[in-house]
Amino acid sequence: MLIRFTVENFLSFRDKEVFSLIPGKGTLKPQHKSKPIKGTSVLKTAVVFGANASGKSNLIKAIEFGKRLVLKGSKAEQPITFDIFKLDKKSVKDNSRIEYEIQHKNKNYAYGFVFNSKEIIEEWLFEINKKSETKIFERKNSNNFDLSFLSKKNKKEEIQFIEFIAKGTPRNQLFLTQIRNTNVTENVSDISDILNIIDWFQNALTVIYPNSKNIGKKFELLENTDLQKLFTEMLEYFDTGIDGIDFKEIDFNKVDVPNEVKEDIKNDLLSDKSEKKGAFLSNPQDDKYYIITKNKENELEAKLLKTKHKVIGGTFELFDLKDESDGTRRIMDLIPLIIDFFKGGNVFIVDEMERSLHPNLIYDLFDFFLSKCDDINSQFIVASHESTLLTQKLLRKDEIWFAVKDKQGVSHLHSLEDYNIRFDKEVRRDYLLGRYKGIPKLGSRNKLTVLPFNND
Repeated sequence: MLIRFTVENFLSFRDKEVFSLIPGKGTLKPQHKSKPIKGTSVLKTAVVFGANASGKSNLIKAIEFGKRLVLKGSKAEQPITFDIFKLDKKSVKDNSRIEYEIQHKNKNYAYGFVFNSKEIIEEWLFEINKKSETKIFERKNSNNFDLSFLSKKNKKEEIQFIEFIAKGTPRNQLFLTQIRNTNVTENVSDISDILNIIDWFQNALTVIYPNSKNIGKKFELLENTDLQKLFTEMLEYFDTGIDGIDFKEIDFNKVDVPNEVKEDIKNDLLSDKSEKKGAFLSNPQDDKYYIITKNKENELEAKLLKTKHKVIGGTFELFDLKDESDGTRRIMDLIPLIIDFFKGGNVFIVDEMERSLHPNLIYDLFDFFLSKCDDINSQFIVASHESTLLTQKLLRKDEIWFAVKDKQGVSHLHSLEDYNIRFDKEVRRDYLLGRYKGIPKLGSRNKLTVLPFNND
């Protein structure tokens, strides 16, 4: 779970901006809060509204940037690729900062780093509680590491191995990335806190953009789940007009996705002892949709998903996903998200949720998650223009956020919690009128002098 995210001097964020999922003072909708871990509860959803180019997507890109840097790192002697705030000459020379506060494996952590295009200047990991914090490690001046906490949990020769890895961490690389790329677990007794953070980025955090496809999206089924029935029921629930799902078995090696994706899925599934693990694969070129599972002999089985439509006379015609509407394909891409949401322990961040989906469907999807999430600790965070979500009947005040860009082009974040409004007030109309900011400011039509119409 994401507790709080802080970004500074990155993309359209010049100043320090904080996106917080910590519940406010409101007592309504208690099921929207997660079960507390060491005294800290977290909101299970948030929606960020704002005009075009206000910074909504940049917030999501900033969150995803850290994931990419941890899991993929930077190439040797290459610059760290990112976009600094460019509209202030002073900011161009300043360092950037990103920090995540998260809940994972029944602990609360703060992990972050200060960086520029040449190097990671600072990096830190703390276990945090309401009244105390424990430093797991801290990095300063690019290569000066404080590993005293890890020294207490490992033998002398093991900490020497960790120190060797720290000293060998390139200036443009995160220590977490270096740990992930090195065979550490076989050489040290306990770096569980560091591994927990890596696991959160790798297996808990999923960022979905408008054109994202579920290439390599892994999932875990509950016992005795009928996947064909699950897809059929979900597609029927969302009124897609589809009358069923058919799976065509194919050779895994003939699945038409990039080889590196297949190798990643193969290594991940075969190394996992659980028979419930599987993966959704999709080909963005032709919208074919595959489901990969593992049999009892630890071999991979691939199935091509096709949709069934009734033909006049009582038979069925099978469609590939490319034959379905954009909305149906978007729903199909969201079904793995729904499966993993209710499994628990996952964070989904979706940009432009409304793309190709009817407003009623988006509203119902939120209502569906929130009405069934009492015992589920997953998060669903969305950036959207869909104003039908902007109601206190659905969301708490602290779950509604606004992104606003000022006259200098700087993005700022604030919550509906900042406004003194009643719990029963409908806020959609006031938002569209500009009370909470985050709406476009249109210019004068009379200044459009080039277009061939009469300004008189």
